[in-house]
Amino acid sequence: MSQKLDVFAHVLPANLLKSIKKDVPSIIEDNLFLQIPSLTDLKLRHHDFPQNVKQVISNVNLNPEDYFDGEKSARMCWDANEEMIQIQKDNADIFESVVAMVPMNNLDETIRIIQEVSKNSSLVGIQIFTRALGKSIADPEFEGVFKIAAKLNVPIWLHPVFDDRKPDNNLTFSWEYELTQAMYQLVSADYFEKYSDLKIIVHHAGAMVPFFAGRIKYTLPKHYEDFKKFYVDTAILGNPKALELALDFYGSKHLVFGTDAPFAVMPNGATKEIMQAIDEMNITDTQKDNIYQKNFINLLKEK
Repeated sequence: MSQKLDVFAHVLPANLLKSIKKDVPSIIEDNLFLQIPSLTDLKLRHHDFPQNVKQVISNVNLNPEDYFDGEKSARMCWDANEEMIQIQKDNADIFESVVAMVPMNNLDETIRIIQEVSKNSSLVGIQIFTRALGKSIADPEFEGVFKIAAKLNVPIWLHPVFDDRKPDNNLTFSWEYELTQAMYQLVSADYFEKYSDLKIIVHHAGAMVPFFAGRIKYTLPKHYEDFKKFYVDTAILGNPKALELALDFYGSKHLVFGTDAPFAVMPNGATKEIMQAIDEMNITDTQKDNIYQKNFINLLKEK
């Protein structure tokens, strides 16, 4: 059986957590998802780990920019990236490579990190979020991040966060809306037209976009094809028909294997459930192999 590459899995670097806790002692209590043991307990992470799977790791949703100034945030991101690289090397049997953190409140250092990613074989891209500093990720203030990432062929991982302006956020539906809205904002800003080499991997199978493809086609005809330029992962906890819908919309080359491990199913995530859903999709074995590894390998070729 060929190697499967899970492109969207998370860890929590222990030294990063320790550094944040010095100034924010309640960080764990304030964010219950940080309490999942296998984010930091790598012995547990190895327990019953799926065969022939290796994970591309990114930091869990814990961003220094939400707590510290730009200088400190940048320093913490650089340190955390080095820590994650060491985590990968120490656990190379289950971890393939690292997606770097960037400080969106220090864009000069963010660009330096992107430059480092472009020449560091341990780093495969950067992770950003649907909102930063209370603004849409498509705010003109952040455009330079997308410009330099496209220029250097550094892929971007797009992860959702809550919009704090909303009073009724919930984990099941809100993040899917936030991803969809961010995608809409990015295509509306014409980033794929301006930066033809831009590569963005969207969590959770592209959220609401595949289901509303017809509505997008007729209400946003100018941007319809740009929505297809995103890459999306399979992290929707099953549902082969929904994955087929994502494949139909984004195309057979733009769907990649991702699980959001170690979340959803304790202790180590929903890898088995998502693999079962992929295996049950009504598609060819070649297409499944593309999802499991080849699409991601091809995505990285230019990098």
